[in-house]
Amino acid sequence: MPALPKEKPDGLDKPIVAKIIKYGAKANVAVYRLTNGRIGATWRIGAGWRKPVPVLLLDHVGRKSGARFTTPLLYLADGPALVIVASQGGLPKNPQWFHNLVAHPDTTVAVPRERSRAVRARVAGPEERAALWPRLVDLYADFDNYQAWTDREIPVVVLEPR
Repeated sequence: MPALPKEKPDGLDKPIVAKIIKYGAKANVAVYRLTNGRIGATWRIGAGWRKPVPVLLLDHVGRKSGARFTTPLLYLADGPALVIVASQGGLPKNPQWFHNLVAHPDTTVAVPRERSRAVRARVAGPEERAALWPRLVDLYADFDNYQAWTDREIPVVVLEPR
């Protein structure tokens, strides 16, 4: 499979792409919940085509609105913790779910065959991020491209059991 370009493809930041992602995520959440993760719990796009990546459902509360949201995200199991990446495909800003977790770190996630796991989110510090990043790139190689496409350091979030 050819590697993704190191330069960000044109059009990723267009409004239509955001809408496709939004409605695709909503569909993924609905199917994941309906099947208890039997469908929708692996990502098979980009680097995930030949090496599927596990997906969890992250519940979060809007820091301004107080509304409840659920976002499907790729994750790395790290002992009892789960590790997620605020990549947003290498766009210039962190995703909304990241800001929501910083404001409200106590939340729940769903993983296959486990509908609700109570977790507390925290942003990995520099040393921990440096240790986790190669494992995350091994999990999903496109994370490296996303980091190359943005000037921000992509946050790594650790979800610890509570």
